Amino acid sequence: MNVGLISNTYSGITGGQGALQSARTSVDTAKFSELVERFKNQNESRGTVSSDQIAESGRLNGEYTTGFAGTFTTDADKAARPTGAAANQANIHVQPKTIDKTSELYQKSMELENYFVKQMLSEMRKTVHRSGDTDFARQTYEDMLYDEYSTAMTKNAGFGLADQIYLSLV
Repeated sequence: MNVGLISNTYSGITGGQGALQSARTSVDTAKFSELVERFKNQNESRGTVSSDQIAESGRLNGEYTTGFAGTFTTDADKAARPTGAAANQANIHVQPKTIDKTSELYQKSMELENYFVKQMLSEMRKTVHRSGDTDFARQTYEDMLYDEYSTAMTKNAGFGLADQIYLSLV
């Protein structure tokens, strides 16, 4: 059988719509290929951008939390005294230490303390009795809210866990 005969028969049955659809598909495919080539050429001339060029070091793109970068910036923060539990020295013969709160190590220590505070708040939140109508959006919003609560508590409550972590790593 001849392919042209089949094509003509198909066009005759569909009233020419098959040929029209085939032509549209060919045009769309050509336009899409042209668009892909244009993007490839554009990226080759510009170069690619990696995620570490977009986001702060150590953070993911799209993170919604405020984080701890830039929390401590003054000169007094470079030689701060420990707070909270880290300030309690059991031995009077131990030389008091200072903490550089502007360092990246201290920021990471605060992130670890934040994780522990977030876990504590999560367990506390489970004890609250709620009515049965909780949807996904509400749960997501509350998770984000409690993430910010834990960040604020880590920055302001003075637990001293970040100070202890920092002192043990220095």
